This record gives sequence, C-alpha cells and structure tokens, in this order.
Amino acid sequence: MTSAEVFREPIAESWRRSTMAGLDPEVVLEQVVYADVDRRSSLLAAAGPVLDDLRARLEGTGFCTLLVDRDGRVAHRWCDGADAFRAFDDLGVDVGASLIEEAVGTNAPGTVLETRRSISVNGSEHFAVPLRRFSCYGHPIFHPTTRRMEGVLDLTALADVASPLLAPIVARAVADIEQRLLDGSRVSDKQLLAAFQAAGGRRRAVVAVGHDLLMSNQAAIDLLSSTDVALLRMIASEVVEDAFVDLTLESGTQVQVRATRVSGARGGALLHVEPHETVRAQSVPAPGGARQARPEAPVLVFGPPGSGRTTRAHQLAEGQAVTVLSAASALLEGSATWAREFGALVRAGRGTVCVDGIDLLPDQLVDLVRAHAADRRAPRIIVVSGPLERLDQQAAALAGLCLERVELAPLAHRLADLPELVSTMMRDLGASTSLHLTPGALCALSSQPWPGNLRELRAVIEHVVERRTSGGVVVEDLPEAYRSQERSREMAPIARAERDAIIAALRDHEGNKVRAAEALGISRTTLYAKMRALRITTY
Repeated sequence: MTSAEVFREPIAESWRRSTMAGLDPEVVLEQVVYADVDRRSSLLAAAGPVLDDLRARLEGTGFCTLLVDRDGRVAHRWCDGADAFRAFDDLGVDVGASLIEEAVGTNAPGTVLETRRSISVNGSEHFAVPLRRFSCYGHPIFHPTTRRMEGVLDLTALADVASPLLAPIVARAVADIEQRLLDGSRVSDKQLLAAFQAAGGRRRAVVAVGHDLLMSNQAAIDLLSSTDVALLRMIASEVVEDAFVDLTLESGTQVQVRATRVSGARGGALLHVEPHETVRAQSVPAPGGARQARPEAPVLVFGPPGSGRTTRAHQLAEGQAVTVLSAASALLEGSATWAREFGALVRAGRGTVCVDGIDLLPDQLVDLVRAHAADRRAPRIIVVSGPLERLDQQAAALAGLCLERVELAPLAHRLADLPELVSTMMRDLGASTSLHLTPGALCALSSQPWPGNLRELRAVIEHVVERRTSGGVVVEDLPEAYRSQERSREMAPIARAERDAIIAALRDHEGNKVRAAEALGISRTTLYAKMRALRITTY
C-alpha cells in the first residue's frame, strides 16, 4: 500500500496530516529529536509498578512497551528479546526520543496524542518506512481529576498486524496507571497540606504549590498578586533542593523567596516569602493624584504560521514599544528564564508585550501570562497563536480573556493583497522604487498555493531582489517552481471562489473530507471531484 486513500479513515487522516507537515517517509526517522525526561514525574511514578507487572506478564512474547509523556517523548522503553532491542536501537527510538506525529508521521503514540483516542497501527500503516516492520497499539492516559492527558501507553511487536488481544491488555494497564495517578495525588496533597500547616505563623507569607493544588495563608494573600503567585509556581516547578531567589513583586516590594521541596509530595514545594524591610520600591503617583488608567484588554492575533501574526501585533501596538517573548526562547533558554523576563516586563509596567506562540508554551507559562492579562494592568498584552480550534485547555482559557481578536487568513485566501505585500517586501529589502512586478509575474504568483504563507512569499521576493535591481520583474525572474500560470488562466472568478470555500472548509476540519463535505452541503464524492477539477492537492 502506498497511498493514504486506501487506509481506514483514522490512518488515512493521520497520513494526510503527516504529508501536510512536509514529512518524507524515507528519511523522517533520521531527524528524530531528543530531550531530557523528568524521572520524578507523577506519570513515571504511577506507571512504574504497572509497567513492572506488564513486563512479568509479557516475558517470552516478543512484545515491547513504550510509555510516552504528554509532550510525545519516550519516558520508558522495554523490549522482550534481543531482536526487538536491536530494532529499536537501529531506529534511534529510545528514552527521550520525540514521537509526535508532526515530526515522525503516523505512529501509535504520536497519533494517540494527536487524536486523544486509542488506535492500532499495523505494519505498512506507519508513515515512516523503517517503522513498517512493527505493529502497535496505543492508549491515552488521562489524569482522573484534571482530565489532562498525561501520556500514552503503547504495546509494540515485530509483526504485520497487531493482535486483537492488545486492546484489553493495554486498557487494563492504563486504568491501573490512572488509578495510581489519582491515589498519588491524594497522598501528595495530604503531605503538602501537613507541611503547609506545620510552617505556621500568620505573620509570615507562605505558599504551598502541588501538582494540582495551591494554598496560601492570609499574609501571602495580602502580599502577592495573581502574577506574583504564577511566578512562584514557576519557581516551585524547578526546585530540586532548598533554593533562595530574590524577586521584586508586582507591587514593587523586594522579597527573598525560600523554596523547599516537600518530601512525599510529588512536585510539591513550600515557598516562604520574606520582604526586605529596608528596600522597598517607591511608587510614583499619577499627576494630580489621579489614578492611572487601566490599559486596554489583551488582544489575540491568530492564524497559520507565516501569515504575518507578529507583524500585525506590532501594528496593533500603535506606536508603543513592543517586546516579543516567543515560545522558542522558552525552549532554548528554559521556562524559569522566560518567566523571570516576563516578570521584569510586568514590573516595568510600560509598553506592549507580545507573547508569540501561546499554543506552544508550557502550561505554567501560559498560566503566568493569563494571570497578568486577567488583571488588565500595564503593560498591555498581545498574544499570538495558531488556529483557535487547535488550542489546548490552558491556551484556550488565555485566548478567552481576549475580547478583541484578529484572524489572519492564509496567503492563498488573500491574493487581492498580493501587489501591496510584494511592494512592501521589496521596500523592506532595500530594492529600488523602480522595481515592480509585471502583470505576467503577478499572475504567476497569484497561481501558487502558498503553503508557507508570507514567509514563503518573502523568500521568493528575496530571490527576485538578489537578481534584479530595477525595472519590471518578469516570469523568468521568479524561482522556477513559481513560474506556472496555468491555474490563473483557466480559473474563472466563480471557480476561484468555490476553490477558496473548499480549502477553507478543509482547513477548518483539519483535512477531514467527510466533515468538510457536510459543512459545504455536498457529498464526499462531489467534494473529491471538485478537488480534482480545481487542483486542490494540499489536503
């Protein structure tokens, strides 16, 4: 089998997503990304005894077990037999490897994380060619209290088809893990509560932070804002042993925080907050004693990557200084560094902060931003995200605070703006004012699908500016792949409108042709026929 169209629907949908991500089945596993795994996580603690029991029951069967965390990283791997061990080692699939679907294509753990449903992936149904030796069954693990997905349990064998017996085996093991997650939360909360009560002292500000629990005494309530508490949660999440951190609170008060890990409370910590009595920032009253006006409500800018989201955020700032904090910097520099930088910007209380990629930020950082955005104090917050339907619970809650929302459509739906966009890009690149697109070149660019949106267009314009300094840009000046004008010549305005409507429906339903056809009021057979006629090949 070589085409996703012949697969059962969940696998076919996964193949379409993998193809749309630009993955190459032949080489995708050569680009596997590795990251550290938290060995102290509640998931591993709850799953440990269950995995040990599975290992005992699977001895001699040739099966392998994989436990994948919510970020798609392999947290545990066990194989019964040297052949299976060698097979996984040859693939580079070991602890820390990322198996998310958008990185390695259709596979049981990654596809379960994408769909939040259990699934079997048999042999050739895997997107990556080297994985087609295996058949797997993956089942999601949800925390019984928060209903947040904690990870995936997967059973794998060197076989063409997964055994139908895998489903009940994995489901039973997952149920045991989820029960242990619940029990562990209860025990952890009791230990944390005892430590909080023992800390005592009404005059000392004390905050207790657990996996799903936050407690503070009256002194802490009087001293700390919601933004301060969110920052303390970040500090608590990274405490290994006793640590001292100097902070300036949102009120301007300088404090020292002593963070202590609570034994027996997984992920739990106590934080004692002591003001520096001799050093206190002075607030500056507003002119005439008037109270400072509250800034405008936070704004959301959303759309596909490359659609000009951060550029639009700068425009919305209306001349104010803008500082951009991206999800990429949190990944590269660490969450604690990102949180401290955000806290410093909040304390400065000026300008606009653009948080780029809330759909990619860790939950703790999203909570930190949401706490400040809810207070509607300076600086103003503009958040940037991908399509709203893909936001998880935390990011969606932050987006919900934004009453002003700006949606940016893909470039393929904004072709009327193409001349102005091209002109602006040419000027930004320092091109001569005489450089311009001829009608033929503009027609060719209007014919393209532009999956990379404005980033892709800018790359094309950079190519043009490097090769022509003035005069009219003709079709031959464009990169070879962008010289076709076939679609523009043959497509009437009504056909183009129909094409745009179909692409929008497919995008809204993540490439699912059944749901897209229902939304459009046509049959799936008609949808396929129109896609062929209108040359829609990207879904």
